[in-house]
Amino acid sequence: MTRTDRSCRHRGTLAASFAGLLAATTMLGGCSNRAHSGALIGAGVGAVAGQAIGRNTESTVGGALIGAGVGYVIGSDYDGVGRRPGHGHGHGH
Repeated sequence: MTRTDRSCRHRGTLAASFAGLLAATTMLGGCSNRAHSGALIGAGVGAVAGQAIGRNTESTVGGALIGAGVGYVIGSDYDGVGRRPGHGHGHGH
């Protein structure tokens, strides 16, 4: 396989990743809270980053998992902004 062949295959994989991210975002655009939205966005960004860095399936999946976790944590933090103690998320007294 020549360098050009690998480059074209890599671009095709990235294009497929972006298409999948777009489809998932469209289908799940009505996520119930920012934690879920953050996980979805993080998974997409992580998958693309993992593929760009490792250029293999394991890196893509690992990036998606890490991105989903980070996105969920960040989104959860935003979900809690502006809430009074004891209201929401089952942390009540």
